[in-house]
Amino acid sequence: MQRLPRPSREQITGLVLAGGRGTRMGGVDKGLQPLHGEPLASHVLTRLAPQTGALLISANRHADIYAPFGAKVVADTLPEFPGPLAGLLAGLGAARSDYLLSAPCDSPWLPADLAARLADALASNSADIATVTTSDAAGNLSLHPVFALLRTGLADDLADFLHAGERKVRAWYARHKSVETPLPTSARFTISILYKNSPTSSVIGAPAEIPLRRTASASPAAGRDVQLLHDHAQRIFTLRRAA
Repeated sequence: MQRLPRPSREQITGLVLAGGRGTRMGGVDKGLQPLHGEPLASHVLTRLAPQTGALLISANRHADIYAPFGAKVVADTLPEFPGPLAGLLAGLGAARSDYLLSAPCDSPWLPADLAARLADALASNSADIATVTTSDAAGNLSLHPVFALLRTGLADDLADFLHAGERKVRAWYARHKSVETPLPTSARFTISILYKNSPTSSVIGAPAEIPLRRTASASPAAGRDVQLLHDHAQRIFTLRRAA
């Protein structure tokens, strides 16, 4: 089998998936939850930026807050929050590159060599999609399908799949040549959200337990929270432009 050329950084657009309902967190916009004083989505963009060319954020709420983060904001073309595949489709449609690298907004510690690992796997296997697996100390394997590098030429097929009412990520991947890329057992780049119907949540698996505050509620403070996030996003963008 002939090895395909390895995608370069400039051929890859980065996509942060932040368009979900946030159901397990009581409906908050997960990408805007603060970690060390900075929104989760901003952490992920910072990790992706050295690995890709252009950057995108898939978001279906608070586009005005995400806009100053320094990445183009794209929304689902399908109604009712149909899931991560809809975010992928929005990213595939907006990308002006041959490849798209996706990561969820709650992965502030994603590997600095994620793009390189997936690009190597894609090229060496002449695959359409490369995604990530990890294993625990007991050797139990876990697939992380929304961490993926895929060809942007798959957009039309994904649109057909979604318009047919399908929603499962793995089922769509199975239609194409996909390869799973193992990461070291020690890799801890995702967070688990524990939500207990209270005004706070916690990031589990972080170096220390970090409180997460709600950013959307019916309380009078909600507007102030949104304004604070907007101001913070403006500061982040200004610092990035100056770097």
